[in-house]
Amino acid sequence: MGDGTTWHAESYIVGVNSTGTIASGGDPRYIAAQPAYSGVVTLIMEYPGGAFICSGSLLPDRKSILTAAHCVSSGPDSPRPLRTTVYFPNANADGVPYAFDTDRTASRTVTVYNVNRAYTGEVIDQNDIAVLQMDSEAPASATAYDLYTASDIEGGVFNVAGYGGRSNAGGTVGANLGTGRLRQGQNRYDFRFGDSDFGGFFTDRDAAGENFFGTAEVEYSYVSDFDSGFAVNDQSCRLAVGGFGIADPKYCDLGTGLDEVSVAGGDSGGPQFIGGKLASVTSYGLTFGPAFGDYDARLNSSFGELNGFVPVYIHAKFIDATMVPEPATFGLMGAGLAVLGLVARRRRSA
Repeated sequence: MGDGTTWHAESYIVGVNSTGTIASGGDPRYIAAQPAYSGVVTLIMEYPGGAFICSGSLLPDRKSILTAAHCVSSGPDSPRPLRTTVYFPNANADGVPYAFDTDRTASRTVTVYNVNRAYTGEVIDQNDIAVLQMDSEAPASATAYDLYTASDIEGGVFNVAGYGGRSNAGGTVGANLGTGRLRQGQNRYDFRFGDSDFGGFFTDRDAAGENFFGTAEVEYSYVSDFDSGFAVNDQSCRLAVGGFGIADPKYCDLGTGLDEVSVAGGDSGGPQFIGGKLASVTSYGLTFGPAFGDYDARLNSSFGELNGFVPVYIHAKFIDATMVPEPATFGLMGAGLAVLGLVARRRRSA
């Protein structure tokens, strides 16, 4: 694998089968049942040039949403959206919260944007993470998610959810349906770009201070591929074995079967869960092309493409510092109104 290797990445749920509406024949396995996913939200960002959609997750303080930095920022000190609205899902599993179900969907407005200061604005950046504070607490029906802060995620199977593009045919076609309907599925963290197996190929910097992808930090950018069940589309395996001569079988895994999914445009900022806890957020889609297993030459969430994620464990302090503490609690003693104590703690979901 030499310097001539090409790649295509975008900040961009497609399943093995159709993720269309149930009425149109979509596979119900991808429906996000409630109340487990009631804290996975739609984000609509309004900019001068139009409105955009991302996904996010409710944090334990019940006023903060975890998402990707690129949803609300293009880099350090860049302008924030004119307005960001948070829409919570309701009982209509096939509805579009921000459009068709607004009369039955709770919404909140973002008032504070906490973007990781190390985020560069580049597509592949392990600091592509932000915490948004809402103007009021989430509905009581919404589930808040604790953080998965262990660093053992590589090789682990995760559950992913989001409101991104869907498909009426699955991985052989890629994303060809609209956004706004919540879907979920599974995949596996295949590797990270800082794995020692790659010998620094993706992370070492040249004289100009750039690594393989640019100037952003990518060591802890975790990647999964969208497996079809056939080795020809196993991009992680073909990249490791064919590109680097790595024989470790950890890179070669034919997927989780029909539950396997890929993220698509609009899933950015959405959650990956391990044991019900937030382990990472969706950051980008990536392909090294058909030679490494992509089903076709486009970056369209078809079989063989890669998905990139920002792990929570390297940002736990940042996330914790941005959450809203509970109101102070004062204890009063006798007529003297002596203050016994001031307690501020983080709320954790049951």
